[in-house]
This record gives sequence, structure tokens and C-alpha cells, in this order.
Amino acid sequence: MKQIGTPLVLFLLAASMSLPAQTSSTSASQTSTPSATSDSYNHTATATKSKKSKKGINPAPFSRLALSGGISLMGVNMQAATNVDRYVNLRVTGNYFSYSMNNESINDYMVTGSLKFAALGASADVYPFPRHGLRFSPGVLLYNQNGASADVTVAGGSKLSLNNMDYYSSSTNPITGNAILKLNKRNPAFTATTGWGNLISRRGGHWSFPFELGAAFVDKPTLNMVLTKGTACDASGVNCVDVSDSTLQSNLQTQVKKYENDVDILRFYPIISFGVGYNFRIR
Repeated sequence: MKQIGTPLVLFLLAASMSLPAQTSSTSASQTSTPSATSDSYNHTATATKSKKSKKGINPAPFSRLALSGGISLMGVNMQAATNVDRYVNLRVTGNYFSYSMNNESINDYMVTGSLKFAALGASADVYPFPRHGLRFSPGVLLYNQNGASADVTVAGGSKLSLNNMDYYSSSTNPITGNAILKLNKRNPAFTATTGWGNLISRRGGHWSFPFELGAAFVDKPTLNMVLTKGTACDASGVNCVDVSDSTLQSNLQTQVKKYENDVDILRFYPIISFGVGYNFRIR
């Protein structure tokens, strides 16, 4: 409009110089019309631009993909997300961590074991205020292999307490056993989290720094402890029984229940993660 209006004004000004004086007022009124129209257009364009700015960017559904890497309470955290509409993203999350020990001494116990976290989940990220990072995310943990296992040998002469009873491992036939802890009684499991940071920004940026806090409702952890072989004695070392003794086994099971109560809080397994994400156009 400005490109057309400017030559037209110059033309009318030149023409007005050759016209009689009585027509000069008419020419002046004509030259004012394009200027007023241009001002009106600029005002409308500014208002439209402002409206879009307040609303934010709304990419077409499933037109962007975001990838993220970070850390969490379940180890290395990887995420992928795509946009559904202005308010919702769909997100897939994976976690992995593994730690092993081989015949290491811990409080007179020789331990060979592993701690492993492996989980895969999906969630819908709902942003009530799309241009800001606050979100609420219901979801489901589809795959869960979180847990720990260990084989234990109680060194000869060392104490093993079961249900407030002290047993001492025989030097000639030490006590051995194993334990397995699983954090996946309910699998799949419902998850609920909140957080800050939109992997697919509605402001138009590519980078994000998402933070997440919540829990997976995996139900009560399961703990299994078994004494496989060995001889248990009293403090004198004279009165000894095999680990298969019924009284010792009863004390063992009571102790296991106490341990289960101690880890019962993990039925709501905490989800805490932080990472760095980047999103890009895919169609």
C-alpha cells in the first residue's frame, strides 16, 4: 500500500502546480486520502500483530518433534514429544541405570549383586497457559524393571540379626543367602507428574530445559529373602542349627515383613527429572 501511495501523492502534487488556484484545495483533499488510508492500515496491522503475539505460536498438529536427554531418580532420562494442539503434547519417556558389585565386603557381609532401573512410560502433557511452561501430566508406566538383587555370604563369626534374635555365622560352614527387591508389583502403573518447561515451545524457540516432579503408583514393593545354606550358632558358638531350622526360618520371615514395611513408601515411586531438549519441524 505504501509503494502505491507514495508515487500517487507525488503525481498529485505535481499536477496541482499546473492547475488553477481554485482547484488547489480539491487536490490537497485528494492527497490526504491515501495518507489516511495508509495510517488506518498500519493501525490494523499493528493490532493484528499484537493479537498474534499475545496468543503465541500454534504449530499444526504433529508437525514438530522434540528430543530431550537428562538425569532422573531412575538414571539416565530420555524423552521424545510431539504436539497435538495448542494445549497438549504427547510424550514418551525412558529411564535406565545399572550398577553391579562383585564379592564386595559390606559390614562383614560379602555381597555380589546389582541395582537396575529400566522403565518406559507415556504421558499427555497439558499446558493450561500455552505460552508458559507449567504443565500437568497424567500418564502410564508401560514397562518397569526397577529393582535390586544380591547374593550374600555372612563371614564366619559375624552376627546376623533376625527378629531381634542374634545368630552367628559358623566359621566352618558360613551362612549364605540371597535377596530380591522388586518395585513393579503393578505393571503397567499410573503416573501423575507436574513440571515446568515446554519441550515444544509455543513462543517459537527450539531449546527447552524441562523439569518434572511426581510419582508412579507401582504398589507395595515385593521383597524375598532366602537363606540357602550354612550353620547359625548362638554367641557361645556351641549351640548351632542349620539355616533350615523352623525357628530360624520363622524369625527370617518376620524380619522380611519388617523390611517390607520400611520400604512400603516406595509404592509411590518418586519421579524427579531434569534435562535439556530441542524441537524441530517434521512436516
